[in-house]
Amino acid sequence: MQRQVTSMLRVLLAGGLLAAAGYASDLSAQGIERQRPGSTPPSEVEQRAPLSSAIKQRVAPPGRKDPSNIAPIPDRWRLIEAVGVEESILDPYNRNPIKGDRPLLGTKDWFVNIAAISDTVAEPRSVPTPIGVQSSDNAGNYDLFGETDQFVFNQNFIVSASLIKGDTAFKPPDLEFRLTPVINYNYADVQERRVLYADPRQGTERTDTHFALQEAFVDYHIRNVSDRYDFDSVRVGIQPFSSDFRGFLFQDNQLGVRFFGDRDNNIYQYNLAWFRRLEKDTNSGLNDVDRKLREDDVFVANLYWQDFPALGYQSQITGIYNRNREGDDFYFDNNNFIQRPTSFGAERGRNYDVGYIGYNGDGHFGRLNLTTSVYYAFGSNRNSQFTNEEADVSAFFAAAEPSIDFDWVRLRGSLVYASGDDDPFDGTQRGFDAIFENPQIAGSDTNYWIRQGIPLIGGGGVVLSNRNAMLPSLRGSKEHGQSNFDNPGFRLIGAGADFDILPELRLSTNLNYMQFDDTAVLEVARNQQDISRDIGWDLSAALIYRPFFTQNVVFRLSGAVLFAGQGIKDLYGEQNRNDDTYYTVLANLILTY
Repeated sequence: MQRQVTSMLRVLLAGGLLAAAGYASDLSAQGIERQRPGSTPPSEVEQRAPLSSAIKQRVAPPGRKDPSNIAPIPDRWRLIEAVGVEESILDPYNRNPIKGDRPLLGTKDWFVNIAAISDTVAEPRSVPTPIGVQSSDNAGNYDLFGETDQFVFNQNFIVSASLIKGDTAFKPPDLEFRLTPVINYNYADVQERRVLYADPRQGTERTDTHFALQEAFVDYHIRNVSDRYDFDSVRVGIQPFSSDFRGFLFQDNQLGVRFFGDRDNNIYQYNLAWFRRLEKDTNSGLNDVDRKLREDDVFVANLYWQDFPALGYQSQITGIYNRNREGDDFYFDNNNFIQRPTSFGAERGRNYDVGYIGYNGDGHFGRLNLTTSVYYAFGSNRNSQFTNEEADVSAFFAAAEPSIDFDWVRLRGSLVYASGDDDPFDGTQRGFDAIFENPQIAGSDTNYWIRQGIPLIGGGGVVLSNRNAMLPSLRGSKEHGQSNFDNPGFRLIGAGADFDILPELRLSTNLNYMQFDDTAVLEVARNQQDISRDIGWDLSAALIYRPFFTQNVVFRLSGAVLFAGQGIKDLYGEQNRNDDTYYTVLANLILTY
């Protein structure tokens, strides 16, 4: 140890001597004489003068400003070009002028952001198919239900263009204009007549196109309310909105006015909104701006609270009022099926006022992920489907999906309850129905029950469950129909697992058991006793492949089977097959720029 210290001292001493020698050599080169020991030191002024002179010789004094020698410096968006960074319109991930990476020419804070999406779906499936005297080409079909196999192809081309004012890296945009048109092509092939058209002479195939406008809004930044950019903004026009985390009650692109913002460093976020609903195109499900607006208003107020009741969990309370005045409507869809009023019960038009209050949560408690939703619906329906008298509405909904991660595996559970009406004649409607649902739970649209619309009666009438919906609401359709609180309700318990087999490949599996909450309404509507609550088992699996580890190219191949329970057998009888199973296969390719 002593040797190490001695060696270090020697190194430091040698370094100091070398530095001193270098300094002395430098002074000698400048004509500064070193003072020898014992000689008389020069005065302070004399000592300072030669050093000042040497510094002047080494550092040139600042010259006079010459404007001809000043080169302009580009702004910070174009400064990067000076170091050789090029831009490309074809590359969405590097510097791109149409992806908001620099302002428009001649401006300082106007940006454009353009996205393009191709969404392709091919779907073979089988669906219980009611038939009538004029709706079957098969001489051997003597029952009320015919052949079940169908095929659907759907293609959407989506372009979203935004013009944005403001530096949005740290704060909301000052002003934004957005336009999202969609071009749709769809094709359907079925085995029975009057499935696609009300007129049986139009056959069993249908090809259709539609141009939709899914977004068209102006977003104005009203003010900042703190130095952390808490803000108030307003958005006017056709815009996306979801009432909760999983789309249980109202998730759609609708025409409206929405005030929104946040407080206390984004801990609280709020929405105050009014929407007047647009009609939908029958075959694509997209907005149809050529039709007049529906007399259906949705008023929304909600509040999000970050990290409540625990860090990592977000809570939301919401209040929604749905005011519908379509009691005098006689609306036929594009295929000439009547949608309002629904061919259900007395087939009368209805006006209703229904409020929803709810709590929604999403986040995690340690390793446990949890999404929850609870709603209570209350109000009045002017004309009950079965009594033609005013009825009260009192219905409940609850859902939860806990999950936990183990390295590359996520295990999930699913619970759903929607109350059903136990007596359609007692003046109180207890069947819960949403405004416009797009549920993301229990496998979402990989699930057969959620993915497919199952008709209750033939001829394009009442649907037991709608496509991309979960509640058996007994409407004409989700797109055109009114909310119906005379329905059997719904129960689901399920389990699933997601496996990240590769970073770019995921396998998602789900097994769900489903029941009606109460079948009293079904028994009255079908004039049929003792319908079981058992819907059956839904088994599904999906492969999701992202070859570039991004969302730019996503391919999904999924399949689902519904093993019919006694309730489905009671409603649809024994099919032409020996087993009571229905299937769907979905191939979906999404390309995003």
